[in-house]
Amino acid sequence: MRLLPRTADANARRVVIGRSLRAVADGFVSIILPAYLLALGLDAFDVGVVGTATLLGSASLTLIVGFIISRFGHRGPLLAAAGLMALTGLAFAGVHAFWPLVVVAFVGTLNPSGGDVSVFLPIEQSLLAQSVGDQDRTALFAHYGLAGSLMGAAGTLLAALPDVAASSLGITPLGAMQALFVLYAAIGLVAAWVYRSIDEPAHHERSKVQPLGPSRGIVYRLATLFSIDAFSGGLLVQSLLALWLFQTFGISIAAVASVFFWTNILSALSLLAAVPIAKRIGLVRTMVFTHLPSNLCLLAIPFVSDLGAVIALLLLRSSLSQMDVPTRNSYVMAVVTPPERPAAASVTSVPRSLASALGPVIAGWLFSVSTFGWPLLLGGLLKSGYDIALLLMFSHVRPPEEEAKTPE
Repeated sequence: MRLLPRTADANARRVVIGRSLRAVADGFVSIILPAYLLALGLDAFDVGVVGTATLLGSASLTLIVGFIISRFGHRGPLLAAAGLMALTGLAFAGVHAFWPLVVVAFVGTLNPSGGDVSVFLPIEQSLLAQSVGDQDRTALFAHYGLAGSLMGAAGTLLAALPDVAASSLGITPLGAMQALFVLYAAIGLVAAWVYRSIDEPAHHERSKVQPLGPSRGIVYRLATLFSIDAFSGGLLVQSLLALWLFQTFGISIAAVASVFFWTNILSALSLLAAVPIAKRIGLVRTMVFTHLPSNLCLLAIPFVSDLGAVIALLLLRSSLSQMDVPTRNSYVMAVVTPPERPAAASVTSVPRSLASALGPVIAGWLFSVSTFGWPLLLGGLLKSGYDIALLLMFSHVRPPEEEAKTPE
């Protein structure tokens, strides 16, 4: 069975492997992060501040990614980011005071989200786009997302280790969580080993990378819309959802890990469905028509008091909400010229990261003053508005593979 599209090259395989490794680390860190901070004596608002610092730091690094790629290629920046990941894990394992933790969160690679919002993302997107033919581009992004979701699901199960260690081995939960941050650092080093084998194009090919030119207008409009979606997503990052489940229903870390294991599995399966749907109805319609129903689940959750029903809605949402990710990434790479792709990936990622960074601190404050799921309600409303605006503004802007289709 072919794991990647036929036209994908060796670089695509290396990027997918690197993404898989990082997803394992992101999976357990996004769940243990709020529990770890609470164990250190911090409160819900502090958890939100740390989450915001991580996303602001990622946005700051992402801002210069397009320029870095044009000068140094892809391999060097990926190696540097993997090294930073290793340092981040070690620092979080050893630092206990609030403000030093905020600083480490800002300069490091910690990801409070179940998805990938780190500095790795625009580098890998750009490399993937040049590693496959146009007809297989969406499929490659779907496989990239599939690998991240499946391995992220596996990573969430590791978040249960502190409870297991406390009950079976006599290790304190805090000590077990510190050990997981060390594991996070080790995974960064393994990812660096994978990225070191990436083949760079010849220098004259790299020199063709350019800032945004003819595609500037469409990229800026997309970046604005993506920022609305990202701000909404920042209210709902996995760490903050875990915090809400801890506080509202009093369930354990192991139980939350189990819930997010299945949400990630469903997200992974949905990514496979995105490709045939996009081939049939187009990238933009796939983004919108799968995203809107998932937002209805978000709108319903705050009004449900039964834990079983809340989990069911989270699972239903996960089966729909991520189908827009590979289609969105493919769409951005498709509607710009090839030399503009690194800049387009950076320009659309930076506002997303900045906007999403505002969400955790707001959500943390809302959760500190009320157990009602205000962040979920606000996030669902804003995401629904984003979907409608995207359909109205971009349904007529078609990527090359859709333009090439003969009318039925």
